[in-house]
Amino acid sequence: MLDDNEDVFDSVTWETPSGGGGGAAYKPPSSGPGFRQSTSDSVEEPRPHDPKWEGYLITSVKDPVKELAETKDAYVSYLVSAKSDLPIFSTPNPSSRRRFQDFVFLRNHLQSDFPACVIPPLPDKHRLEYVTGDRFSPEFMEKRRLELHRFLQRLSRHPTLQRSTLLRAFFESSEWNVHMHQHIAHPPGPEQNNGLIDNISDTLLNAFTKVRKPDERFLAMRENVDRFEERLNVSVRLWGRVRSRTNDDGADLIGEDLTGDYHDLAVAVQGLGFLESGITDQLNHFSNTLLEFSSMLRHVTRNGTDPFLVHLHSLLIYSHANRTILKLRDQKQMDFEENTVYLSNLTNERDRLSAVISGHAGSTGLGIGSYLREKVDALRGADDDRSRVEKMRKLDTRIKELQNAVTRTHDDSDAFSEEVLREQTIFQYAKEAEMKEMLGNMANAQIEFYKAAMDEWDRIIPVLQRIRVDV
Repeated sequence: MLDDNEDVFDSVTWETPSGGGGGAAYKPPSSGPGFRQSTSDSVEEPRPHDPKWEGYLITSVKDPVKELAETKDAYVSYLVSAKSDLPIFSTPNPSSRRRFQDFVFLRNHLQSDFPACVIPPLPDKHRLEYVTGDRFSPEFMEKRRLELHRFLQRLSRHPTLQRSTLLRAFFESSEWNVHMHQHIAHPPGPEQNNGLIDNISDTLLNAFTKVRKPDERFLAMRENVDRFEERLNVSVRLWGRVRSRTNDDGADLIGEDLTGDYHDLAVAVQGLGFLESGITDQLNHFSNTLLEFSSMLRHVTRNGTDPFLVHLHSLLIYSHANRTILKLRDQKQMDFEENTVYLSNLTNERDRLSAVISGHAGSTGLGIGSYLREKVDALRGADDDRSRVEKMRKLDTRIKELQNAVTRTHDDSDAFSEEVLREQTIFQYAKEAEMKEMLGNMANAQIEFYKAAMDEWDRIIPVLQRIRVDV
C-alpha cells in the first residue's frame, strides 16, 4: 500500500514541458500501454481531470507450468514479467512466478486500497474444468494465461495502479507468500475493515432510494455506459452468430457451418473425379483446394473470431466494474443527502420543543405536525418542561454529531466525485486502447485469411486451365 503522505494522483504529466532546464525532462513513448493514442496532429490543452503518468509499465504473462504435478495440491504457475522506467521499481525488468490465487489476492487488495479506481476483473474460477480436472489441459491453461495477461495489462495502463507498491511486490518480491501474510495480518484500518458491512447496509437502506439532486455529469456517464454495454452485447450476439455459421466444431449448430459445407463439397468433387477419367487430376486438385479453404476458415475462427469474442466479453465485464464505481459514487451522495434530511428533521424537532418550553408554540409556525406531537407527548406524560429540556439536550448532542457527519459525508462525496471524474477519463483511454488492439487483431486475422485464400485459389487456376475442351 502507498504511504499516507504520498499523493497518488499528484504526479508529473506525461507531456514534456516546454522550455530549457538543468536536467533532461522525461519523455515517454508516443504509444503503448498507459498512454493516450492521439488521432490528430494538433496538441490538445490538458483538461482538469486528464490522467498523469510518471512513466510506462509493460507487462506480460507467459509460460504456464503445472507445479506439484503428481500431488493433490497441484496448481499452475505463470511467469509474470514487466518492463518499466517507473521510479517505484527497483529494476527495469522485474519478473516472478505467480499462481492464480496470487492474482486474486492482488486484485482484492488493490480494490481495498483504491476504492475509486476501476479494478479490472479476473476470470471466474468456478468453472466446469475445476470439477472435471481439465484445468490442467494445455487449452485451458493458455486461455487462462491470456485472461491474466489482459488483467495485468489493464493495471499497467492505469497511472495510479501501475505505481502501487503492492503491484511492485507482485513482480519483484521473492518472498511473496510472506508479503501476503503481512497484508492479512495487518489489514486496512478500522474504517476500511467495516467497509464491506457498511456497504451492504447502505445498499439495503438505499435499495429503493435515488439521488435527490443528480449531477448531470454522472447521469451522462451512466447513459454512456448503458449505450456502450448495449452495443457490446449486440456485437457479442452477432459475432457469435457469425462464428456458429462459420465453424460449429460439431457442438453448436450441426450442419449449418461453412467449414463443414466446404468439406462436404470437397468430398463431392473428389467423387466426380472418379467418374470423369479425363479430368480426374484437376478435380482432385480442386477438391484439395476446397479442403484447404475449409481448414483456413476453421483457422481464422480459432485465431481471429474466437479471441475477438473473448475480448468483447472481457471488455463487457470490465465495463461492469466501471459501472460499479459510478454506483458507489451515487451511494456516497445518497449518504450525504440522507444525513442532511435527518439533520433537518432533528433541527425542526428541537425548534418545536424550544417553542413549547418558551410558551410560543402557537406562533412558531411549525404547523399541525408539531401540534399533534405535543398532544401525544402530553398523553404519554412527557409534557413537563424537565423532560422537554432533557430531550432538547439529547437532540443538541445528536444534532452536533449529525452536523459533523454531514460535513464528513459531504467532503467524502465531493472528493470521491472528483476521483471518479478522473477515473472515467482513464477508463475511456484504456477502453479506446483495448478496442484499437481488439479490432486491429481481428483485422489482421481477416487479412491473413483472405491473402492465404487468394493464394490458394490462384494456384488452382493454372491446373484448371489444363483441361482441354475440344469443340
